Amino acid sequence: MEHKLYIFGASGHAKVVIDILLSNNILITSIVDNAPKVESLSGIKVAHTDTIHIDAEDCVIVAIGSNETRKKIAVEFNFKSIKAVHREAYVSEFAEVDYGTVVMPKAVINSGAKIGKHCIINSGAIVEHDCELEDYVHVSPNASLAGNVTVGEGSHIGIGASVIQGVKIGKWVTIGAGAVVRQDIPDNCTAVGIPAKPIKFH
Repeated sequence: MEHKLYIFGASGHAKVVIDILLSNNILITSIVDNAPKVESLSGIKVAHTDTIHIDAEDCVIVAIGSNETRKKIAVEFNFKSIKAVHREAYVSEFAEVDYGTVVMPKAVINSGAKIGKHCIINSGAIVEHDCELEDYVHVSPNASLAGNVTVGEGSHIGIGASVIQGVKIGKWVTIGAGAVVRQDIPDNCTAVGIPAKPIKFH
């Protein structure tokens, strides 16, 4: 890789992104953070954003777990980015994964799925055929989306949640851990339970 690669964010999520990159033998130039609380992470130096110059041709992966914060950073800095897929993940050659997205170990993205920018497909998550995920979505560990599910921008599918085929989840939705989503969920709400129902809007 000729250009430099930086990780933005020095938290637990960044540790996993580092593992993904190392699994692909990708060299990390540095970790940068606008308010660093540690000097190094996984043996890699952490620098304040004010002390690092990132050229237009350099790449940055925004390794921040919060969907809202990840979008804010990505929009504010408009970094060039790459996708990062762990070697132990399965991504169909007929699926599309956009830049900035990270795919963690044992995740599955099947044929016809389309994953937007700066998404997180977490460990063991399943995104079945023909699903469409907009930008900044997070599918938590062991969550499963059946075929033809759509998930709007910024939504978070909680750990172990299940979404049946054809369901549409709106933008900036939080699906609670272990929920079973059997019907469409509107924008800007938190939905929990079996079956999942909105309990509050924001």
